[in-house]
Amino acid sequence: MSGVTTRTVAPDEADLRLDRWFRRHFPHVPHGALAKLLRTGQIRVDGKRAETGTRLVPGQTIRIPPLPDPEAGPPKQVRLLDERAAKELQGRVLYRDASVLALDKPFGLPVQGGPGIGRSVDHLLDALRFGSDERPRLVHRLDRDTTGVLVLARTMAAASRLAAAFRARDAEKTYWAVTVGVPTPREGRVDAPLAKRPGPRGERVTLVEDEGEEAGKVARAVTDYRVVDHAGKRAAWLELSPLTGRTHQLRVHCVALGCPILGDAKYGGPAAMLAGFPEMLHLHARRLSIAHPEGGRLVVEAPLPAHMKETFAALGFEAPRPIKPARAP
Repeated sequence: MSGVTTRTVAPDEADLRLDRWFRRHFPHVPHGALAKLLRTGQIRVDGKRAETGTRLVPGQTIRIPPLPDPEAGPPKQVRLLDERAAKELQGRVLYRDASVLALDKPFGLPVQGGPGIGRSVDHLLDALRFGSDERPRLVHRLDRDTTGVLVLARTMAAASRLAAAFRARDAEKTYWAVTVGVPTPREGRVDAPLAKRPGPRGERVTLVEDEGEEAGKVARAVTDYRVVDHAGKRAAWLELSPLTGRTHQLRVHCVALGCPILGDAKYGGPAAMLAGFPEMLHLHARRLSIAHPEGGRLVVEAPLPAHMKETFAALGFEAPRPIKPARAP
């Protein structure tokens, strides 16, 4: 157990999230322990309390409280690495080069760990080294039950550039969803602010009707949508393009359209279910186009997951095969 120390944020760590900064410098500290240290104010940035998502600025000082020694051993979830899950994840690699790795994230696998989460993409990152000395780094997220394209950085420099591209909205994201009902009009834009509110079953994202009531907590959220196909008035295949990246944005915006995403019990309730169809979230990160850290543009598409293939077949929707991942000049 070390004593209290301070560290200075380096120039190449500009705009890095505080939790990711910690994972970079102290990978042996479990996520839960880090959250507790932040919650109790033992970790401070320039002498002030901070949150996991605090963006860092070069030159800032970070107070580091006594931490477990790395020699004490890795956290339990790393010692008990699920080899079967690791091999499955390796088989889901869509694209790989020296800087970037893209995965087809499966349904039900969280991207990051947390209380009560024993397995996540983050826990399995060592299985994705593929001979590299560096552990891959997360640069964005998908919900646990959202499937599809997830990009990882294979170096520190690539992580900085990819994260900057996401922050600058230089990442073009395309999602596919099956909704219960068909929106009117069949193509348009949802520009509806969102706010996070506590609830009996945990935090929940909701539409904000009176922004004045949520001063300081409202986030603008914009989504373009179009109906690709539909099965009468029963269900629709939507292409969704988020222009902002808010938590659960697409799910809440589909509810705002009067067409909840099939299987989304949290936001759609019973109205999000159709008899005879899988009670699983039908939201898929189909395509991602982003500036490649070494120049040019990387475009990756992911195939539909099994439960959405089943639903597409039942509704008569025909999805094209994903294009081969490519880095274009």
